[in-house]
Amino acid sequence: MIQTTIEMEEVALILKLLGDNTRLTMMKLIEKQACCVCEFVEIFHVSQPSISQHLRKLKDLGLVREDRKGQWIFYSIDKNNEYYSFIKPILDQLPNQDYKLKELEENGRRISCC
Repeated sequence: MIQTTIEMEEVALILKLLGDNTRLTMMKLIEKQACCVCEFVEIFHVSQPSISQHLRKLKDLGLVREDRKGQWIFYSIDKNNEYYSFIKPILDQLPNQDYKLKELEENGRRISCC
């Protein structure tokens, strides 16, 4: 992994994006596995347009990537993004959020859109 210098404005933008609890939790959730918008709707109990706005902001900076599977889009962290080496230590410090996806599975709501 090549370490690049990040400009102060870019750092401020990344920290601002990750300063939102929903976006920060999303990033931790997709650190290990991809998630669909419908799963985020279930986890955060907010509307699909709201989730899509959060994802768009993360995607615009290249922090997340989309993978289409049929008509569904799954989101994951873009580990090839130039900012990944900056955000990885932040994500490493966060508490594990896998239990949220496990709860969806147990309730039969994991990937309910598919």
